[in-house]
Formats: sequence, C-alpha cells, structure tokens
Amino acid sequence: MPGGLAALLDDIATIAKLAAASLDDIGAAAGKAGIKSAGVVVDDAAVTPRYVTGFTPDRELPIIWRIARGSLFNKLVVITPVILALSVLLPMAITPILMAGGAFLCFEGAEKVIHAATHKEDLAAEAEVLVDPDHEETMIKGAIRTDFILSGEIMVIALNEVAAEGFAMRTAALVVVALAITAAVYGAVGLIVKMDDIGLNLARRKSGAAQAAGRTLVQAMPKVLSALALIGTAAMLWVGGQIIVHSLGAHPAEWLGLHRGFAAWLADVVICGVIGLALGAVIAGALHLIKGAKA
Repeated sequence: MPGGLAALLDDIATIAKLAAASLDDIGAAAGKAGIKSAGVVVDDAAVTPRYVTGFTPDRELPIIWRIARGSLFNKLVVITPVILALSVLLPMAITPILMAGGAFLCFEGAEKVIHAATHKEDLAAEAEVLVDPDHEETMIKGAIRTDFILSGEIMVIALNEVAAEGFAMRTAALVVVALAITAAVYGAVGLIVKMDDIGLNLARRKSGAAQAAGRTLVQAMPKVLSALALIGTAAMLWVGGQIIVHSLGAHPAEWLGLHRGFAAWLADVVICGVIGLALGAVIAGALHLIKGAKA
C-alpha cells in the first residue's frame, strides 16, 4: 500500500510538472504573439480616450467598462473562433488577411497624419459636457466598432506568431492574449481618463508637495494625450508597413547591410514606417478620388 501511495504521489507530481510546463509554454507563446501586436495595442489605447471626452466624470469609467466588455466579446466570441477555423481549414488565407489589415493600418495612420496637417484646431478642447443617454450609446457602439477592427488585427498578428504551434496551444495563446491585452488597454485607458481627477484631488490636499504634484499632473495630461496619439499613429504606420514588407519576404534593414542589433531594428522601424505612410497616403488618395467621382 505505501508503495502504491508513493507511485500515486509520483504520478501526481509528474502531472503537475507537465501542467506547469504547459502553462509556461502557453505563456511563452502568448508573450511572443502579444509583443508583435504591441503597435496596434498602443493605437487602441490612444484611440479609446476620445470616446469618453466630454462626459461627466461619473460616466467615464462605466463607459470604459462597457467598451472593454464589447472588446472582449469581439476577441473571444467573434474573432478568435473565425481565425482559428481559417488556420485549420484555409491557412493560406491568413497572410492575405494579415496584409489587408496592414494596409488598413497604413491608411488609418496616413489619414491621421493628413488630418493633423490640415486641421490645426484641438477638437477635444471644443467638446462640451454631454449627458444625453442616446449620445452615450452612440459613442459606445462607435468605440466597439473601432475596437473590432483593431482587435481583429491584433488577433491575426498574434495567430501568425503562433501558427506553427498545435491547435490547442494556438487557442490557449490567443485566449491569453485577448484577456491580457484587453485588461492592459482598458486599464491604461481608465487610468488616463481619470488622471485629471487624481490631479485635482492632489491639488486640494494641505501638503504643498501634493498640491504641486496635482497641478503638474493636470497641466501635463493634455501633452500626455497628444504624445500618446502621436505614438499611436507612428506605431500604426510602422506595424502596418512592417506587415506588408515582411509578408512579401523583404527585410529593409538588410538593404543597408544591417542584420542584427539596435541599428538593424531602428532601420527596419524607419523604413517600414515610411513605406507605411506612403502606402497609406496612396490608399487615402485613391479613396478620396473614388468618393469624389461618385459625388
């Protein structure tokens, strides 16, 4: 009996080790998948605060929570099953879908650059405090629609990074990526939109240091939001251009004789970003011409 118990405990220990190894593998696969989609994640975090601009402070976090739930639904219930099915039934479709998403990112990034160059006014500064429930519903639905496009690109990029893994590992990795990225993006968005309130709270404290920190925080937030929008646009152009270029089998850093290290990475970022901007500008121009012709 003791021998049987020892054997049972040994089997349990073995199973536990295998389970731990599997969790490590899932974590590694999810990490690999998530890092590649970081550029889109930054843009997602940069875009979402616009949808709560102008609402009363008590509505900001509930709105973000509803958008986050919609984002998770997009990723887990709609996007992940579809792309997993494609990876099994029609794997050759993944690269064209990835390239189409990359082209869309280039277009979106170029549109933002064009808009920034032609519209100097700060639209956020013109926003009024809004309390209309219908407007809130409209903004939430619009945010979830935008999130669907960005989430689709995130999940396809993630799938592409774990395409060589087994089906169960791909599924587990995508679920982890969906949960982690949604939590990270909307947690960051919640913190960003409440920074003003945190700053105002600190500014009302008796401590001089707290007041100074609060005033600094309030004054810094418009610059932080502007910087975040700029980083998000640059990330879209870089990631979109990189998807297109790498899907075609090209490696821009090698054009300059660079193969590894920071210099090679920086060259890839700059060249892919420029290509992304050029491609996006062409797509934007073509769409405007088509729209003008129809009018």
